[in-house]
Amino acid sequence: MNLIVAQPLTREAFAPFGDVIDTEGAASFLINKGKCERFHDLAKVEVTGDNARVLVSIVRSQPYPTPAKLEMVERHPFGSQAFVPLCPMPFLVVVCPDENGRPGKPHAFITKGGQGVNYFRNTWHGVLTPIVKEQDFLVVDRGGDGTNLEEFYFDTPFEIS
Repeated sequence: MNLIVAQPLTREAFAPFGDVIDTEGAASFLINKGKCERFHDLAKVEVTGDNARVLVSIVRSQPYPTPAKLEMVERHPFGSQAFVPLCPMPFLVVVCPDENGRPGKPHAFITKGGQGVNYFRNTWHGVLTPIVKEQDFLVVDRGGDGTNLEEFYFDTPFEIS
């Protein structure tokens, strides 16, 4: 089995794959008579294709045992996909560069509690992976015509520590 060591999630390390959704270091301004601070435009939401529309959902996900086993990654050719935790617990994020239509070597990150991610369109990524306990996520992705899911299974799984 191949080994991957998960690193802390930072904007710089994740930039080739998508956006980190976090208030730390983000531009903001006051609204509602100064009672609310809006952290503005944190992710580039992408939707393309016939009858494309943005979907907003909540997903409740069960935790995975650690060390995690990575057997498969997926990507979405017609839209980005964002996961924002609704409670401040960390989760595992796995992404791969594209190498001629196939995923390259995986990179693994651990979020700080409260950080979310937005995978760019066509970015290979692992499944939603809470690591502490059951967790709810706000999900922003694409609906519309066409098949917006490609899966790739590795010949040899990876172990993530």
